[in-house]
Amino acid sequence: MSGLTHFDEKGNAVMVDVTDKPVTDRMAAACGSIRVSREVFEAIKNGTAKKGDVLGTARIAGIMAAKKTWDIIPLCHPLPLTKVTIDFTLEEETLSVEAVCTARLSGRTGVEMEALTGVSAALLTIYDMCKAMDRGMEIEKIHLLEKAGGKSGHYLRPSPF
Repeated sequence: MSGLTHFDEKGNAVMVDVTDKPVTDRMAAACGSIRVSREVFEAIKNGTAKKGDVLGTARIAGIMAAKKTWDIIPLCHPLPLTKVTIDFTLEEETLSVEAVCTARLSGRTGVEMEALTGVSAALLTIYDMCKAMDRGMEIEKIHLLEKAGGKSGHYLRPSPF
């Protein structure tokens, strides 16, 4: 199990001890998208979905999920997030909604899991609010875009193009 930080010398799962790590400013951004039908895309774009403000509700869900990541992912630390944002872009040509979650804090451990959880919950909320119109929606391409702070430094995902 050498090199894996979430296991002890006996192979037991453990929470990483970050007590002695320095407090630094940390940021992570993650994104993903959901492909939808034309009907769903227009309802989201025009604010006419029967369940209400799809993107506004998805934004709140993503923020709430990022704040509760430690309740969902077993070995994550509870983190005092100082900022979480969820931004959406409507992509007409692909009939998709892209979500980006950015999480920030000053702390001893990174916020990658919080950003990934936030974007996932936002996209799941879009699915939930629109499933009566289209059960064939596809959530895809959830990944880390960028992280900064901490011992490992800055990471910026290389462009796939």
